[in-house]
Amino acid sequence: MSGHLRRRDIPWGVRFFQYLTDKCCPRLHFNRELCYQSSVVFLTYIAYMCYHMCRKPISVVKAVLHQNCSALTPPDNIPAYENTTWCDWAPFNVSDSKSSQMLGELDSAFLFSYAAAMFASGFIAERVNLRYFISLGMLLSGIFSYMFGIGKTYNIHILSYYILVQVLAGIVQTTGWPGVVTVMSNWFGKGKRGLIFGLWNSHTSIGNILGSLIAAAYVESDWAYSFIVPGLIMGVIGFVLFLFLVVSPLDVGIIMESNSSQTQKIYKRMESQVANMESSSGFNSETDDTEIIIGEAIQSRNTRYLTQYDLEVQRRMTERSLLLPTTAEEGEKEIAIGFFGALKIPGVVEFSLCLFFSKLVSYTFLYWLPLYVNASTTMGATLSADLSTLFDVGGIAGGIAAGVISDQSGMSATTCIGMLALASPMMFIYQKFSTIGLGTNMILLIVVGILVNGPYALITTAVSAELGTHSSLEGNSKALATVTAIIDGTGSIGAAVGPLLAGFVARYGWENVFFMLIASDLIALVLLIRLSKQEISRSRFLRREHRTRIE
Repeated sequence: MSGHLRRRDIPWGVRFFQYLTDKCCPRLHFNRELCYQSSVVFLTYIAYMCYHMCRKPISVVKAVLHQNCSALTPPDNIPAYENTTWCDWAPFNVSDSKSSQMLGELDSAFLFSYAAAMFASGFIAERVNLRYFISLGMLLSGIFSYMFGIGKTYNIHILSYYILVQVLAGIVQTTGWPGVVTVMSNWFGKGKRGLIFGLWNSHTSIGNILGSLIAAAYVESDWAYSFIVPGLIMGVIGFVLFLFLVVSPLDVGIIMESNSSQTQKIYKRMESQVANMESSSGFNSETDDTEIIIGEAIQSRNTRYLTQYDLEVQRRMTERSLLLPTTAEEGEKEIAIGFFGALKIPGVVEFSLCLFFSKLVSYTFLYWLPLYVNASTTMGATLSADLSTLFDVGGIAGGIAAGVISDQSGMSATTCIGMLALASPMMFIYQKFSTIGLGTNMILLIVVGILVNGPYALITTAVSAELGTHSSLEGNSKALATVTAIIDGTGSIGAAVGPLLAGFVARYGWENVFFMLIASDLIALVLLIRLSKQEISRSRFLRREHRTRIE
């Protein structure tokens, strides 16, 4: 909200439906707020699902870019010296250790560019229209996913081409997370935020699952389509978002509880303007309709829909206002918070560093799990990719469980510590016993997914939204995207480091990769101990105060 009143930005698709209902069903009454909230949840859900859907294929295609060709029957025209590499895709038709390093470089190209660009993305997201920001990012993400796939179609065997595409894809994919979290937070207040975001955050796992299944369907026939099909879906959904996504309730004339402090500032300015007009024109304040409407808006504590008359009053107030704001009005404008200002918010640094190690673990599983299953079992590339989706199934349950526990206890850091403490031994158990049988592998993989992804999901959603609206900001709503970008950007550096390290460590055995993941998990736990102690102390104090009041 800048200047006097926010200029309403209604998407074209929403305007069309408004026109259609007004013409065809003028007497139709429905809960507009609920409809808009439902559309925001659905659109942001499928949007970020598509972001992850486009990230996943590379982990599936790795199994055919470099594989064990000696186990396959080569064509008659293959020279004898190429018998061990004939089925690989150049430039990955090299030794196992060299190939692991090159595949790790592809992961790192995407993840490091994603991490670096995330900080800038949060800064930009606070200052532009998020509907354009997300839609453009999705369109470009789809294009770069398509470009990776056509490398197979046009027989491109230059490693730098694939690395460049991954770098560009990483940059444009940063438009997703700060954008969708900010839009969701605009529409949903603090009540049951952990549960809402826990359910909503399943888009990450659903996107991974969908990306794995699409990639697995084409990986052994023509892996180009493993990237082309997700890219096309991404572009189409981006256009749908451009047509229908409503970024803020105020864009469609809805005042929500989460906007109360912002709205009160607007009406205070309007009150002062009305008072000035009254003193200069002799209005009777007791009978003036404008003042009645303003008074009702200020006094109302419940969410309500603004009528066309309310909006007309706002428009006239704006037209009568001075073209240049006064010094007092300028001081009331919300200024987007800076990088260092966001770091000063209590808890941002601790949760950012914790997410660094949590996301390191999660993304190492994301990028290397299909290859580990393929190497440790007799399953082929397709079955390994299908089995790896159970880790994401567990991630859905973990995100919801973490959100519910956090809501009920009010202790986000303690919830994360509890799940991290259980994740470490479960990763060790999975590495030791997953090869016993398919059923054991499936059960253990789901449990590991619950415990590994639970803290990661909670920090990136409910915790980020909570810190972005922290009481120290004094009602300034221009911090959410920046805080979200800092936390997720720091975590994304860990997400880049993890798969890269896994590529090097895997040369010395997969058990060493798991030891690296367990150590990272324990460091993430230690980083939250101070915040957890504060939460427990505060909880004890509140209980003691409650007992005192009862007595």
